[in-house]
Amino acid sequence: MYSRIAGSAASRQLGVRLFSTWTFAGKGVPELSGAAWIRNNIPAGGARSWSTLAPGVVRDAEEEKSASGSGAARSEPPPPREDAVVSYWGVSPAKIVKEDGTEWKWKSFRPWETYAPDLSIDLKKHHVPSNLLDKMAYWTVKLLRYPTDLFFQRRYGCRAMMLETVAAVPGMVGGLLLHCKSLRRFEHSGGWIKALLEEAENERMHLMTFMEVSQPRWYERALVIAVQGVFFNAYMLGYLVSPKFAHRVVGYLEEEAIHSYTEFLKELDKGNIENVPAPAIAIDYWRLPPDSTLRDVVMVVRADEAHHRDVNHFASDIHYQGQQLKETPAPIGYH
Repeated sequence: MYSRIAGSAASRQLGVRLFSTWTFAGKGVPELSGAAWIRNNIPAGGARSWSTLAPGVVRDAEEEKSASGSGAARSEPPPPREDAVVSYWGVSPAKIVKEDGTEWKWKSFRPWETYAPDLSIDLKKHHVPSNLLDKMAYWTVKLLRYPTDLFFQRRYGCRAMMLETVAAVPGMVGGLLLHCKSLRRFEHSGGWIKALLEEAENERMHLMTFMEVSQPRWYERALVIAVQGVFFNAYMLGYLVSPKFAHRVVGYLEEEAIHSYTEFLKELDKGNIENVPAPAIAIDYWRLPPDSTLRDVVMVVRADEAHHRDVNHFASDIHYQGQQLKETPAPIGYH
């Protein structure tokens, strides 16, 4: 790339010293190589060293070219936003709009990360423990359920919010360990890194949703710090020792989550919990109708948990059959 630019008339005019390979393609603009874009957009005597081209630079160059070509006076640049971060690197967040043209207001996820949930999944599937390791995983989860039931009773909104702070841990830990293993052994992961991180992100979005419904108390926040710290390290150790055991534990945890959300729905149907309008973040994330309610949100969250159940039991089965996860393509996008 550098040799082609250095040999061109444009590069001799610019006095290019350093240049990294890049291309630019904007809306309605064909993809151009760096050299072609320079010839078309940058006047002589411009850049000497270019390594990063920000969208703002592209727009400024286009405006300058348009103004100089028409002979019009150069207009003053728009005033910077009050919350804009001024950076030497010229990185500028893109403005994203929804399909209806309104501005996308969520910073934690983008429109292409949303999806329509699959509510047809079988919620009653259960992996029957068939060996000692499975039974250990099953009874470990059952024992963990008793203190949870005792602490939260029938406060399902707060229960859901608090449990999601823990439910997002296994996917992140598994993805992290597989990521390190992939680097250490110079091998692919079969897509399982992305699948597990996708699961962790989905669980975190559950938390972001239920935060709009119920606010934690100070002692519940303290409990999260303690439980998350213990669970994170315990699960990491368990995954290092036996991935098939770790994934089986998560599979059974998700089965319990399905049960908890089913009880949540029963309380909503009885009128014991007010069926308030669905939070705006849930409507955008799951592409729900504008008039959706909390019951609709619980339905899609329960479906997500059923998909996580399937993925983790599947991962455990792969290990039980003497194979590595990398040998079987991961169910990426399996919501």
